[in-house]
Amino acid sequence: DKTVSLRKDLSEMHEWITQAEEEYLERDFEYKTPDELQKAVEELKRAKEEALQKEVKVKLITDSVNNFIAKAPPAAHDALKKELNVLITSYQQLCSRLNGKWKTLEEVWACWRELLSYLDAENNWLNEIELKLKATENIQGGAEEISESLDSLERLMRHPEDNRNQIRELAQTLTDGGILDELINEKLEKFNTRWEELQQEAVRRQKSLEQSIQSAQETDKTLRLIQESLAAIDKQLTAYTADRVDAAQVPQEAQ
Repeated sequence: DKTVSLRKDLSEMHEWITQAEEEYLERDFEYKTPDELQKAVEELKRAKEEALQKEVKVKLITDSVNNFIAKAPPAAHDALKKELNVLITSYQQLCSRLNGKWKTLEEVWACWRELLSYLDAENNWLNEIELKLKATENIQGGAEEISESLDSLERLMRHPEDNRNQIRELAQTLTDGGILDELINEKLEKFNTRWEELQQEAVRRQKSLEQSIQSAQETDKTLRLIQESLAAIDKQLTAYTADRVDAAQVPQEAQ
């Protein structure tokens, strides 16, 4: 009987739709690791593509039901037509929901990758600060050389807050959805701790270098005064020697 065959096709398609809904839309997902999140994105993509492939089956069933209705007596029309409409509506809703969930997870995955990118950029900057602090740890030289090191450190510290703000926003977006929250909180705590420690050390080093510059400038000034004094004494003694003045005849300081 054609009606039985059609109803069997409709029933099988309904069962597949229900199974797909339970498997991909009604099941609670927890994403605690990047691997789990990436796997979910791939699963939803496959499910979305599989659902789209079922469009051919739905069209065949639709054509079969419509062909049957066109030839069958009116009494058989309403029930089959109603079942077909329910199937078409359920199928379209399934495709829409699968596509929507896949897009959402794709955006979440992109958000995670973007967060990692910003963290890498900021950690590279912190690496530069760490190297600069080591280079200025026991710096030797005059005021000019120390001043150049201070300028270099200050330039490095004039780093925009944009990346750090982006890290906070992206992390908040993900953790609010309960996605990778433990891993993200761990990464952020490590990053923020390192950021604070290096910032504090950089401020201390800046003050230390400023004091070193001041000390070097005072030393340079003292050395310059001594050199000027020695030059004057040398000139005076040279004059005494040229005039063959005896040591006993000159002031005590000249002796």
